[in-house]
Amino acid sequence: MSFNIERNGKKRVVIIGGGFGGLRLARGLRKSDFQVILIDRNNYHQFPPLIYQIATAGLNPSSISFPFRKIFEDREDYYFRMAELRAVYPAENMIQTSIGKIDYDYLVLASGTTTNFFGNKNIEEAAIPMKTVTEAMGLRNSLLSSYERSVTCSSEKERDELLNIVIVGGGPSGVEIAGAIAEMRRYVLPKDYPDMDVSRMHIHLIQGDNRLLPGMKEESSAKSLEFLQKMHVEVRLNTFVTDYADHEVVMSDGSRIPSRNFIWVGGVIANPVIGLPEECFGRGRRILVDEFNRVKGQNNIFAIGDIALMEADPAYPKGHPQMAQPAIQQGALLSRNLRVFASGGTPESFRYKDLGCMATIGKNKAVANIGTFIFGGFFAWLLWMGVHLMSILGVRNKLFVFLDWVWSYFTYDRSNRMILKARPSQEMNELEKRMQETHWGDIAPEERNQG
Repeated sequence: MSFNIERNGKKRVVIIGGGFGGLRLARGLRKSDFQVILIDRNNYHQFPPLIYQIATAGLNPSSISFPFRKIFEDREDYYFRMAELRAVYPAENMIQTSIGKIDYDYLVLASGTTTNFFGNKNIEEAAIPMKTVTEAMGLRNSLLSSYERSVTCSSEKERDELLNIVIVGGGPSGVEIAGAIAEMRRYVLPKDYPDMDVSRMHIHLIQGDNRLLPGMKEESSAKSLEFLQKMHVEVRLNTFVTDYADHEVVMSDGSRIPSRNFIWVGGVIANPVIGLPEECFGRGRRILVDEFNRVKGQNNIFAIGDIALMEADPAYPKGHPQMAQPAIQQGALLSRNLRVFASGGTPESFRYKDLGCMATIGKNKAVANIGTFIFGGFFAWLLWMGVHLMSILGVRNKLFVFLDWVWSYFTYDRSNRMILKARPSQEMNELEKRMQETHWGDIAPEERNQG
């Protein structure tokens, strides 16, 4: 396998990752004098804020995903390659990927984060993450299969395990998935499963901090807790999950919850990047960058978004929050600065503008912090819907999401409750195997399993 992209005399920008930051950068380089190559392990951009709705059968995966090739179909000197980054060779201005090597003039790392299990292998093997569309589909299959099995199993113990949902992590993802499952329990399951005793279904939200949504104002944390408790979600604060054994989630206080649906949204860690010097990395495996998002000690390698740790912004000396807006703003500025770097001019320093944050708990229930304003309830819910609807790529996707939301609002019905399991062809399995076995360059075997 090979990239099959010839040099054309223009400087080459290689972008690793097509999330919020990488995609914004790529789009910002339109009509620039660069050859742009975007590399991502998927062939589509996904919209993470709505991934929990895929997991709870509220939306179809295609509604929050958009193909990269469609985005760049009318642009010259733009290329997309579906591949995974394996190593960076700064001295050679080259990277190793799962489809081969390619050189660059400027390299931008925007590969984001992955779920952080804090080194607990038992939890990593048993828990269900919810970071990507693929993982959300797996969670949806797990939840729907559990409902199906709960009405046919002969053991009361197994039935309780199937109907107990344990969610670890009280950030936006945890709060939103807990609220969505609670609404499903109340409005959907009694109609779909009239022979199920839904009173036996318990939803547990475990949070290690002393409040939910620690990144928001305390009033919003208290409001989200109030909403969830009214929806009969059992919230435990100041509690850590330490293990999972024999279909039981083990807590730091020694208590256990029997469950076969163990959802982990308890933190993230930057995706590994092999080849950069050790001094380039900070806490959470994030890459240290200067005020221009340039990697520490490198002249032509940059990092943006969740993977970047910028301590040069006076308002955020510990780095920016790992959310969409910092990534988008960094991608937009870097698209301008790369032109400046190429012409020998003076680049502009990055300063993050906080546009606020929000989380939804269910129908008519949300919290939002916009500047000094704190909103909760119906208005915050409308605000949340409007912001997210406008942020989705594609008119078709916006329309489908809007129609799904309107339908669900009036009927409480979620029509995407199918258990779908893909069966790859033999050729695809063989291709995947070849990609895993080749194009490793000089990467040591012990480095291949990082992250």
